[in-house]
Amino acid sequence: MVRLRQVSFAAALAAVGLLSACRLDMQVQPRLNPLAESNFFADHRGARPLVEGTVARGDLRADTYFYTGKIGNNDGDYMPFPITKEVLERGRERFDIYCSPCHSPLGDGNGFIPTRGFSRRPPSYHIPRLQKAPLGHFFDVMTNGFGIMLDYSSQVTPRDRWAIVAYIRALQLSQDAIRADVPAGQAIPSRPPKMKGVDASGATLPIVAPASTPKLEEQP
Repeated sequence: MVRLRQVSFAAALAAVGLLSACRLDMQVQPRLNPLAESNFFADHRGARPLVEGTVARGDLRADTYFYTGKIGNNDGDYMPFPITKEVLERGRERFDIYCSPCHSPLGDGNGFIPTRGFSRRPPSYHIPRLQKAPLGHFFDVMTNGFGIMLDYSSQVTPRDRWAIVAYIRALQLSQDAIRADVPAGQAIPSRPPKMKGVDASGATLPIVAPASTPKLEEQP
């Protein structure tokens, strides 16, 4: 009798063990991993393509120029929205964060990163080629990258890219402005002192270059 009870108890434990092995926990889902093969579909792809014509909510992008900076295959040369003081301030903020490490706060290409062994120094915004470049060119470079510069489309929104474009143009105007460009009645700040031996890295202290004195004409 005792032997029968032992056998029955062992059989019950075995049955419980077998049943527990068939349990499906919540963390074990009947699903396919990304890009896994599936025998359910004819093409054997578990990741299904979007339905044709599907547009993400808020991402219609009907204004092609706003998202590309191009008119057809050419770079456009106008802002898709008015430039205000707030737009320029936003552009300066985004420029200082994402652009100035390479391009420098003045946009002359002498940023911090090139002084630390970067393979190529970015061009200055103040060369004739970029002074004449259309606004859409700068937007396209930020969107798709150019040369060894990676794109910033994931870090900077389209509107902020346009704000940076407006600020770049303001930088170009500010560095090459003449007295006649200043509106009447507006004060002109004094020019900053010229420095020598500046590498923009902060590793060495700048030295103020001596002021040059104009040569006096010889008396006859």
